[in-house]
Amino acid sequence: MARRTPPGPDLFDVEQKIIDIDVRDEMQGAFLEYAYSVIYSRALPDARDGLKPVQRRILYGMHEMGLRPDKGHVKSSRVVGDVMGKYHPHGDGAIYDALVRMAQPFTMRLPLVDGHGNFGSLDDGPAASRYTEARPAPAALLMTGGLDEDTVAFVPNYDDQLMQPEVLPAAFPNLLVNGAAGIAVGMATNMAPHNLVEVIAACRHLISNPDASLDDLMRFVPGPDLPLGGRIVGLDGIRDAYETGRGSFRTRASARIENITARRKGIVVTELPYLVGAEKVIEKVKTLVQSKKLQGITAINDLTDRTKGMHLVIEVKNGFNPEAVLAQLYKLTPMEESFGINNVALVDGQPRTLGLRELLTVYVDFRTDVVRRRTEYRLRRRQERLHLVEGLLIAILDIDEVIQLIRSSDDVATARTRLMQVFDLSELQANYILELQLRRLTKFSRIELETERDELQREIERLTAILEDKALLLKVVSDELAEVAKVHGTPRRTVLLESDGLSATAAAATPLEVADDPCWVLLSSTGLLARTSTDEPLGTGGARRKHDVIVSAVKTTARGSVGIVTSAGTVVRLSVLELPALPPTNGSPTLSGGAPLAAFVDLPAG
Repeated sequence: MARRTPPGPDLFDVEQKIIDIDVRDEMQGAFLEYAYSVIYSRALPDARDGLKPVQRRILYGMHEMGLRPDKGHVKSSRVVGDVMGKYHPHGDGAIYDALVRMAQPFTMRLPLVDGHGNFGSLDDGPAASRYTEARPAPAALLMTGGLDEDTVAFVPNYDDQLMQPEVLPAAFPNLLVNGAAGIAVGMATNMAPHNLVEVIAACRHLISNPDASLDDLMRFVPGPDLPLGGRIVGLDGIRDAYETGRGSFRTRASARIENITARRKGIVVTELPYLVGAEKVIEKVKTLVQSKKLQGITAINDLTDRTKGMHLVIEVKNGFNPEAVLAQLYKLTPMEESFGINNVALVDGQPRTLGLRELLTVYVDFRTDVVRRRTEYRLRRRQERLHLVEGLLIAILDIDEVIQLIRSSDDVATARTRLMQVFDLSELQANYILELQLRRLTKFSRIELETERDELQREIERLTAILEDKALLLKVVSDELAEVAKVHGTPRRTVLLESDGLSATAAAATPLEVADDPCWVLLSSTGLLARTSTDEPLGTGGARRKHDVIVSAVKTTARGSVGIVTSAGTVVRLSVLELPALPPTNGSPTLSGGAPLAAFVDLPAG
């Protein structure tokens, strides 16, 4: 017979303690806690090192794994797993996305990760982490250098099992150099990349001139420097952003008009706006052409390769002005985009909107503190070493007595006490001598120890002087920044243009189709064909070079046609618009810019 289970306590027979709260207050408090967590722990960069927490943890994780730029790559999935398990338990996707971004040269002005494999492009995403490999880029060592010298504070990780840096030492102003983008709760940040040399020059100027104005600083940092170049149009918005932390500017593709065939002109795009891929432009152009919103284009081809880089060729229809077509492309396609600057970063744990001067000041103050802490650490270590060296010098003056004293002692404690009493050593000095192997103790050279002592004393004096003199400390900061710029700096890639000084403004007023104006069609003695305005004088005789001797000149109109009679008695009709137009000259036109007759007419051999 089964044993009956005794009745349990009455779950409802308890003293009820229900606290009435206002649901609005509870929701407000919970939302603010969540918002602060997102702002501080994920979305916004710290103004000191310019990194979001996930980026900082990736770089620190790679540092702890012993990865270096001069060592081999490791699987990205290994880095992701290590970072997720130790420092960032928010999923591998977020970690890998951040790692990929730090490795993309079209995203970062100075990449922090050296990627191996498919890390994506502006049009396509990266391969999975199991297929790619990574290691720190040289710039990453600038971010982590000095971590072992007490330069920054360390805080516990998410489970209090490990320690991680609150911020990285950052030997260069990463936030301005590489920019940032992130969306938090109720706020967002969008910061443009800048040139390392220019930003460091501004930092050094601010160190030398703490009261420097914004105009002074903008002499060194005139505007953003985008990773893939391009053009920035409109500098007023940049100044607004540097003054208030908010502003906008237009990024424009770099393009030139050239003859892509003997009969046709085209627009060659060599640089696109920031974060705009060629596929996005091609798709938009094709859509606009099909809907007849964009005229004058026959084809668009992406000829980009590793040798010549970005090379997008847009063929212009005969009869259309390439300048006007280019103006349409800027107006209707992603070949011109607007970039909104919103310089929001964490300062003392709180989000702030910062102008250029504030960003530079926060970094300079932080870096000064890093160098001060590093100097204090190095001073302590050298003082400790000097103390030990002085103890060794005392010991080796009477090494035989020291050895005899140690051997005659019953235990380590007795030997320590006797050493301290007989030779007037400190406990640290006595312990150091006792821990040394006998063969090492007897091999110490008095001359070498005295040389080391003198060097340590000079280094201690130098470090002490730095800590006692703020100007000397700032000079160290400035000199180190100058060395970083010298080693890692690159020339500016982005051209800055005033909006009213751009030739495309005039091109917008140019008629889209070529006017049917009178013109000359010219044929030279060497078989070059071209057209020129009837306003151009046609020189003859000795005034012209051999290849410029005109054997035929026909007056027609730009939208007309001419006929060519071959030796076989056939007539070939040519559209005048297909012929290359010679640029205006002060004298008679030169046909060196013409196209060979064979490009228009199939001539028999011989």
